[in-house]
Amino acid sequence: MNRNAITERYLDLVARRGVGADEIPAAVRRATDLDPTTFKGTCLSRPAFLDRAERDRLEEDLGRLYTAMVSLPDRLFGGDLAAFARAAGMTDGQATAIMRGYTRTPSRLARGDIYHDGTDFRLMELNMGSTVGGLDNAAVNRAALTHPVLAEFVEANGLAYVDTMKELADMLVTESGVDPGERPLIAAVDWPESFVTLEPQLHASAAMLAELGVEVVPCHLGQLAYKGGRLWLDGRAIDVVYRVWMIEDLLQPEGPELIDPVLRAVERGEVAIFTPMDTELYGSKAALAMLSDEANRGLFDAAELASLDRLLPWTRMVRDGSVTVGGELVDMLDYALDQREDLVLKPTMMHGSQGVVMGWLVDADEWATQVRAAVEGPYVLQRRIQPAPEPFPADDGGLAQMRLSWCVFQVSSGLGGALVRGTTREDGGLMNKAAGAQLGCCFHEA
Repeated sequence: MNRNAITERYLDLVARRGVGADEIPAAVRRATDLDPTTFKGTCLSRPAFLDRAERDRLEEDLGRLYTAMVSLPDRLFGGDLAAFARAAGMTDGQATAIMRGYTRTPSRLARGDIYHDGTDFRLMELNMGSTVGGLDNAAVNRAALTHPVLAEFVEANGLAYVDTMKELADMLVTESGVDPGERPLIAAVDWPESFVTLEPQLHASAAMLAELGVEVVPCHLGQLAYKGGRLWLDGRAIDVVYRVWMIEDLLQPEGPELIDPVLRAVERGEVAIFTPMDTELYGSKAALAMLSDEANRGLFDAAELASLDRLLPWTRMVRDGSVTVGGELVDMLDYALDQREDLVLKPTMMHGSQGVVMGWLVDADEWATQVRAAVEGPYVLQRRIQPAPEPFPADDGGLAQMRLSWCVFQVSSGLGGALVRGTTREDGGLMNKAAGAQLGCCFHEA
């Protein structure tokens, strides 16, 4: 299936010009070191393409989703952010942490993880704030354009891409309240354990930001010092903390002790934070369940509902009792057990596919055990989205049908770039690097 005419024209061009499946990946490898980036040395045989209508629809729908999402505390909880946090599946300690440094206007930085089902783009989850990955995606766009055939095609078809890292550099300064013209010291602060593996990628991203005039120094929470009313790293006073640690890190025994001094410095105005802990709230799958629930449709206007209906699969908190499916009330547990092959069980607040159970990949007994254990816990059930296969040049000279997962970024100015993950697997399992997926860049009609 060719999702749009741009893809069809590109495949026709590379077939006529004899461009092999490895030529674009080889050009990318020659042009840049992918090892310390999100891509980690892999690249799909062609970019993904969005036509103008697809690009504009995604920007419109994701923009409305963001507006609806960040309005949930007001629309459903009378402005009580802590009540929203508890409903989203946070512990009391996590809920307390997100109230510290809370702003009424959450960051615009977000990433939607999306499939195209052959008809529309459908959202699996929305991640918000400074912990989203893949912000370095434009490095592969630039490297891929060193191949003359792709460069020719991009120019002839009026295609472009968004440099997400450049958008991030602008947001870092504006959302942190730094005075124009100043050059703040920004510390990219990770959790000690994850810093061991993430450090090379953080340094690579810091080098990209340095080229854009932003100084970022990677570190972990255990390397910070607090004295004289300032936060310090290696003898230098920090102006902005770029938060890399995640909300689940608070569940570690040492979590509160490591994180509390930073949050206290933020509360005292001694350092800015990008982004505050409250952005984690809107990445909760429970928030998607609130938007998907038919009981809440009256809270949104017609334009919002149109976007939510296009984007969101059926998503509900796992609860005892009845649930609405297609306008009818059914027993939640009976429905979950009967529809195993079409449902996914997800924890509301975890990242990186942790704790996700795909009903069609486990047997009925295992599924029943997992669902029953999740009742009244911080879990959602979500209807399976089946991505439509798309053609990519293959090593044998033909075409391989690949299923894509899109990571589409939102920034202050709107749509903020994209990357894709692709796999030839047909079982609908996890589509990530650990499962063998390759990553690719995206160009869109300008």
